[in-house]
This record gives sequence, structure tokens and C-alpha cells, in this order.
Amino acid sequence: MHSLPILDLGIIAAYLAGMLLVGGYFSRKERDAEQFTSARGTIPGWAIGVSIYATFLSSNTFLGVPGKSFGGNWNGFVFSLSMPLAAWVASRYFVSFYRTTGEVSAYTHLEHRFGPWARTYAVVCFLLTQLARMGSIFFGIALSLQALTGFSMTSVMVVVGLCIILYTVMGGIEAVIWTEVVQAIIKTFGAMLIIYIVVKDMPGGFSRILEVGNQQDKFSLGSFKPDLTHSTFWVILLYGFFINLNNFGMDQNYVQRYHAAKTSRAASRSLWLCVWLYVPASLLFFFIGTCLFSYYSVNPDLLAVVKEQVARERLPAGAAGTQISQLAATLRPADYGDKVMPNFIVTHIPAGLSGLIIAAIMSAAMSTISSGMNASATVFSEDIYRRYFNKQASEKQRLRVLYIGTVSFGLLGMITGVAMTGSSGILDMWWELSGIFAAGMLGIFLLGILSRQTGNRAAIIAATVGVLVIFWMTFSGQLPAKYDWLKSPFHKNMIIVIGSLAIFGVGVLFTKFRKVSSRPAGSL
Repeated sequence: MHSLPILDLGIIAAYLAGMLLVGGYFSRKERDAEQFTSARGTIPGWAIGVSIYATFLSSNTFLGVPGKSFGGNWNGFVFSLSMPLAAWVASRYFVSFYRTTGEVSAYTHLEHRFGPWARTYAVVCFLLTQLARMGSIFFGIALSLQALTGFSMTSVMVVVGLCIILYTVMGGIEAVIWTEVVQAIIKTFGAMLIIYIVVKDMPGGFSRILEVGNQQDKFSLGSFKPDLTHSTFWVILLYGFFINLNNFGMDQNYVQRYHAAKTSRAASRSLWLCVWLYVPASLLFFFIGTCLFSYYSVNPDLLAVVKEQVARERLPAGAAGTQISQLAATLRPADYGDKVMPNFIVTHIPAGLSGLIIAAIMSAAMSTISSGMNASATVFSEDIYRRYFNKQASEKQRLRVLYIGTVSFGLLGMITGVAMTGSSGILDMWWELSGIFAAGMLGIFLLGILSRQTGNRAAIIAATVGVLVIFWMTFSGQLPAKYDWLKSPFHKNMIIVIGSLAIFGVGVLFTKFRKVSSRPAGSL
């Protein structure tokens, strides 16, 4: 239990007030659905690029990446290395496609290609993905602020969530983008500040950090063996490419920003700006984890409080002190990695600077959540409300639905975050959930874009097979030991890779088979 100095509380309050003022400023503009969802295509490309970067740089990155690096190595950085290839594909093929269609929803064209079922399926997958993402980010921000303030995680989620809902509802996508520009600067500065303080307090400084990191193989990118059953370099590279292709190619959060840009060229450039900002920024966060590992390796006694906290959380309430001590002694770095950076902020960051870093952590959460709220509300309005309930909705009705959708998805995200309380490994949890939900969506999208001859029937068969593959890879590990032969041998991050390829491959093969079988006998 900790209490922040008045100066830090004042900095945090000023930051929250600033975000609300931005929302209030943009709420003065003429309001209609187009302004709320795409700002009528008036946002500069550089601002969109920084906002996409800010969306990527969530609290899962701010807390989860240092925690993962602390408990393991730099294997997860391979995810970032996959981004340029995914961005090249998206900027070359997808950005102009969306700008040409003029549809603010990323999923409308799926109905044109395969029928209502494909659009509905993609929408459901997207909304589930957003709930998983917002929930994990709410959980991450609550985890850090609980360690800093002693407030319950639920209380933190509610307060932060209400602030996000307010400025997102007031200002729409324009407020989301410009607040993310500010948030991107704050959280990048926060990361550099943490590195500076760790290096300054580390006996031996930067060279000692590198020495400890090398000794413990902390800079490893993973095994280069052709093995898809463990988290090797190749598994994370494939996972990163498919997830980033899903993000850049058909995630409503990003597609909506393409429409907000003034031109297709500006939209493509914004994508590349995001990549060139995020790759080195993510490297900073992996390095933070290594810095903290090195620091606590030469100061092991300072970890006692962290280990005890994790042990208390894992044991029933009222557990004896000896039980807590025994469990704490068995914990590995991977078990408490998520707790280390909040602890360091509490015990080592001077007053005033703590407030700045907490504001950076909050900004990392708020940028991604506000973007998710706006995108989810847009999808609900365009793909559910207007598609199934009121095709001729007036501007006033559409705007009302967007407001209601933003608030509703914000509250659902908070509920999901509360449900995650007590979990460990934020980054792993998010990666697993996003891979499961995104796999089917990406497979159908690729089938619709790349295989122009594939029709509705082939797509339905492909989606059915793909969903079965995804469920098998996700849940077969829970089968009893006598059914080991039925269990998936692949690493869980391969779900999106194999699931997407299964849908695309089955669709293409079925299309070719039907084409061959329909030829008259004796024809070539």
C-alpha cells in the first residue's frame, strides 16, 4: 500500500483534465456520423501515423513487454521485426482498396463478396478481439496503479474508464487521434526516463547491465531451429506477420484512420511512420526489462516485497506467513515480471517524476482503449444497427447510436478487465486471445481479396474448416492424457497462422476443384 505525493497526484490530475479538455474542444465542431468516425478526411498523415503508433504502444507494451523481458529474453521483439513486411503488404494493396470503396467499416466489402454471414462473422471476431484487448489493457493499468496507490484494481478501472469514455464520446475520432499524438510523446519520454534512472542507479552503469544481460542470455531472439512447437524466432516472426497484417489490413482501428487521412498517399505514409516509430520504441521497452533484471540481480534483496505480493495473491486469504515465504522462495522471474516495474517506480522514482511516469502508463492504456471504443462503436453502427435494424437511419439517429456504442463498449471493456484480475502474464494472455479471435477474420479477408474466383459456397466451407482448426488448436490441450494423440503439437501463437492459412487454402482448393469438376468431359 502506497500513497503518492501531492505533486504526483497533481500531475496525474492535470493529465486527465487535459485529455478531457481536448475532447471538449473537438465537441464544439459540427457533429454528424462522418465527423465522429473519420473527421471527414481532414487529419494530417503525420498525426495519423503517430496515433497508430500510440495505439500499438499500449499498456500491454509499457508493462507487459518489460515484464516479459525481465522473466525471459528478447524473443518477443521478433514481433516488431515482422512489422515492416506487413506494412509493405498493407500499404501496397489494402490502403488504396479501402480508400476506393469509401466504406468507413472494414467489413462491408465481405458481404459484397460472400454474403451477410461473412460480414457478421468478421464483425463478431473483431468485437471479441477488441473486448479482449481493452480488458487486458484495463487490467494492466489497474495492476500498475494498484501497486502505486493501494486502490483496488476495480476502482482504478472505473475511474480511468470513465475519463476515456467522456473524451471519446465528446470528440469522436478527431479527439482520439490528437490525444494519441500527445500520449505518444508522453509515453515515449516516460520509457526513456525509466531507462535513465535504472542506468544511473545501477552499480557499474550501462556496461554492467550489458554484462549481466549477456551472461543470462537476455538479448536472445529465440532459437532459430525450424520448430513450430515452441516460441522460436520463426514462430514469433510468423505470428507477428499475421497479427500485423490483420492490424494493418482489416482492423477497424486502423482502417478508420485511413479514411481520416487527406489522401491515399498520406494514409500509406502514416502506416510507415508508425512502423519506424514503433520498432525502436518497442526495443526500448525490452531493454527496460533487461535493465531491471540486471539491477535486481545485483540487488536481490529488493525483490522480497514483489515476491511476497505475488505469493499472497496465489494463496488463499489468511495464509500463514511461513506459507507465503515458502511459495515466494520458489517463484521464478517469469512469475513476477509484471510486478517489477511498478515496484521500481514506487521505490526508486523521485516525487514529480513518478507522476510523469504514471501519466505515461495511463496514456499508454487510454490511447488504445479510446481507439477501441470508437472503432467498436463504428462497427456496431454500420455493420449491426444500419445493416439489420435501420438502413435509412438519420444523421441524428446514427450519432446517437455511436454515442451509445462508445459508452457500452467502454463499460464492457472494464468488465472484461475486472474478469482478468488475478491473472499473470499480460502480454501472453493478450497474444493468445487476439490470435484466437483474429485467425478466422483474417483468413476470410485474404480469401476475399486474393482469390477473386472464390464464391460464397467455397468461403462457407473454408470458414467452417478454419474454425474447426482454430478450436482444435485452442482447446485440444485440455484433453485427458489418453487422448494425447489428438492434441495440437503447435505453439499457441501458431493459431492465427495455421487458422488463417487453413481458411485461405481450403477456399482456394475447393474453388479449383469445382472449376475442374465442372469442365465438360474431354476438355483441357
